[in-house]
Amino acid sequence: MIRTALDLSDAGWFKSSHSNDDGGACVEIAPGFAGVPVRDSKDPSVGHVVVAPASWSALLSTLRTA
Repeated sequence: MIRTALDLSDAGWFKSSHSNDDGGACVEIAPGFAGVPVRDSKDPSVGHVVVAPASWSALLSTLRTA
């Protein structure tokens, strides 16, 4: 399988409404892609990972029940 990097230069990154501005450990996502790009909101220059949509949904489902 050939993998290509996503062009995220125009991505609309956002944090959860549950995040706060006191420097907590937050991630940002950029919707609108085949996968879900995720990055560290404290240091976005480090890069991102792309999570499969089914895995992202499973994670959110687990977090909601925790």
